[in-house]
Order: sequence, then structure tokens, then C-alpha cells
Amino acid sequence: MREKLVIIGSGPAGYTAAVYAARAGLQPLIYAGENPGGLLTQTTTVENFPGFPDGVEGFDLVMGMQTQAEKFGARVDFDVVERLELTDGGVQKLFLASGTEVECDALIFATGASPRWLGLPSEDRLRNHGVSACATCDGAFFKDLPVVVAGGGDSAMEEALFLTRFASEVHVVHRRDELRASPIMAERAKNNPKIVFHWSCAVKEILGDKAVEAVDLEELKTGKTVRIPCRGFFAALGHLPNTALVKSLIELDPKGYVVLKNGTSATSLAGVFAAGDCADPRYRQAITAAGMGCRAAIDAERFLEGK
Repeated sequence: MREKLVIIGSGPAGYTAAVYAARAGLQPLIYAGENPGGLLTQTTTVENFPGFPDGVEGFDLVMGMQTQAEKFGARVDFDVVERLELTDGGVQKLFLASGTEVECDALIFATGASPRWLGLPSEDRLRNHGVSACATCDGAFFKDLPVVVAGGGDSAMEEALFLTRFASEVHVVHRRDELRASPIMAERAKNNPKIVFHWSCAVKEILGDKAVEAVDLEELKTGKTVRIPCRGFFAALGHLPNTALVKSLIELDPKGYVVLKNGTSATSLAGVFAAGDCADPRYRQAITAAGMGCRAAIDAERFLEGK
């Protein structure tokens, strides 16, 4: 099977790329992946995506993007891409779980990233009911309420500082007795009166029936358990880009994110483009992913015109 353009990934980046590519007459084929819709379908109300003053459910937002892409001629397939063979400027080959092989003249890689979690069953049970991995997305829901942040790096300090705009108190839990964050970020957090540090502690359990009510910490030096009443828990342990498919095939940075060339969506291989959180270690927002999807579609269209 031969296609002009294939898009791997069905979050805001993938579907926005599909809308632009479809309107350009490229009839893109989208492989939705193992988690259709990406992280956005795992959130509840999204309040920071433009055009929805009353907010929109994450699942509904993604489904709207899919419907819009299909309206213009994009096709969505729920088969899973298991392996790729990529060439510089040549035909790109996809090998699917069903056994199908697909060739395409241009490929957009938009597989997103996954937050790191502690691995507690209560994280899964209470996710979107007080448990989150994105302060920018969910911080405003915790106005005048205490929250807990797990982590000690720059991303954790950024999350904690952002949450002080809303929360009554921000409890930062770190396994060590000093932060891994850069000195300037650590100093800002330590100087904020709303932030309380719990050193040499590990999150033992997140408590609550239908919503987060408290977090139990284990003091690693004494073995004692300390309970912190709170309404929100934020895992700020970093993200893992979903780039295993292209490892050793295109250039990745030391953390595994796709490296883009010269402010475009182009990767180290001509004809292969990337968009969204798999190529964005900094912002990781639905709206920035959508913008990157637009960019990838335009770059792919121009590449195909050149061929």
C-alpha cells in the first residue's frame, strides 16, 4: 500500500497536521496508535484551549479534531505501527501489528510524550480526581486548597511555583536532602512562603475515596509515616518522549526527544517530520502541539511539491 503522507499519532499535533494536510488535498492516513487521542483524552475539563470559554472535555476536544480532519478527507486507522524503515528523502516504510506494510512519500511523527509516575495504584485510581502531572493544565482547579508536588528537579520547582498562584500551600516532597534543580530555580522555590519542603521523604500513598484527601509520606531516615491533608497531588518527575519507534533511525537529543532542524518540523531525514510533545521538551501543551502539527503539515506539503 502506497500513501503520499502518513501521520503517526492522534493527539492535537497529529490531528492538526491532518486537518492542514487534508485541506491541501494530500488525503493523509493517520495511525491513531495504542492510545488514540493521546494524553488529552485522559484529562477531564480543558480550560486553556482557545475557543472554549466554558472549557471542554479532553475527549470531546480530540473527537472534534478527528471529525474535522475526516471532513476534509483524512483517514484514521487504529492499527498499531510496530516498526519503521526510514530513508533520507526516499520512501518511508511502516510495518503494522496486523501484518500490513505501508509505504509513504512523507511521514509526520506525532507520538507525544508520557509523564513519569510513581507507580502507585492510587495514582491511577484518582487520576483526574486530584491527581495530575500538569500544573499548567490543572492548577487553577485548586484555588485556596493545599496540594502536594513530588519531585526535586527544575520541572518540579516550575510546577510548585506555578501552583503557588492558586493553592493555599504547596508541599514539595523530595527523596534527597537537597534539590536536583538548578540553583536559581531552587532559590526561587525556597524563598516562596507558600512552599513547604519535606526532605528525605517518599510518597507512600495517596488517600481518598472519590478525590484526593491526603498524602502519606515515609521519612526515609526514620521510617516514620507523616500524613499531609491536601486536595491535589502533582507528579513532577519529568516526561518520557514516545520515540522508541525512531530510536537509532533519526536524531534524538540525550533525553530522547526528536531533534528538529532550523526552527522547522524537519528531522535529520528529509521527508520525515515531527510535531508535538515527542519533539517538545519545554512546553508540552495541547495548543503548542497543535501549532507544531500545523507546521509539520505545511513542511510536508512543500516537501512533496518539491518531489
